[in-house]
Amino acid sequence: MDSVTRLGVVGCGLMGSGIAEVAARQGLDVRVAEATPDALETGRRRITASFDRGVQRGKLSEVERDQALARLSFTHDLADLADRQFVIEAVAENRGIKTDVIQGLDKALEDPAAILATNTSSIPIVDLAVATERPGKVIGMHFFNPVPVQGLVELIPAITTSQETVQRTRDLAARLGKQPIQAPDRSGFVVNALLVPYLLSAVRMVESGGARPEDIDQGMELGCAHPMGPLRLLDLIGLETAQAVAESMYEEFKEPLYAPPALLRRMVAAGHLGRKSGRGFYIYD
Repeated sequence: MDSVTRLGVVGCGLMGSGIAEVAARQGLDVRVAEATPDALETGRRRITASFDRGVQRGKLSEVERDQALARLSFTHDLADLADRQFVIEAVAENRGIKTDVIQGLDKALEDPAAILATNTSSIPIVDLAVATERPGKVIGMHFFNPVPVQGLVELIPAITTSQETVQRTRDLAARLGKQPIQAPDRSGFVVNALLVPYLLSAVRMVESGGARPEDIDQGMELGCAHPMGPLRLLDLIGLETAQAVAESMYEEFKEPLYAPPALLRRMVAAGHLGRKSGRGFYIYD
């Protein structure tokens, strides 16, 4: 079983750029695909800026930065990923978009042994696997934001996923310096199944007028030693992503604790998405 040396990443937003950055630093040949040249250039700048911060903070040398950047290439055509041994999609948390990307990759990849991993945080993996001609080669690989900092990755095999695919994915996670845990193929997996109800409870507390965002976050940070309160965390994740995850979990389980509160829906409709938009439960510069 050959180790992965040629990695593809589809999507160069916060998650995709973080995955690409980590992989390039670990010596992999990384090719990143984005839908448009503008989105690709934004992602390229994000990765370069992160490497530059690493140099400024003494976490890598200028030579190491330049070597990592040289391992990165960019495209807006999935056909350019044809030679990849392993591809991770990190596009928007939308079932239709992810299905289209997975099907496009299935057709583009030349090697029938190439693995397709999805970075979904809530969509059942089997739904994506059966949309391809290689269901045994499809697996969930859920990273956490920010990818260069967070050490965890959830591995989610579908009922169709082969044991070889699981092992190769586990090996890649270790190569990227991540600690993998195996999660069941049910919406929310392990972490979000526990985290999302907690986050939504904080939104409901604000919605009811029970407490201010600042007090809720300080309470959890100082009282429970959480590094970040639930509402600041929602702003970091992106409120539209949190809503999509909650909707997917509610669709599967029909439990009220997973239903997105009205306040969350209104904020998303208003474009108050958190840090990325400059305003969520807090206002950002």
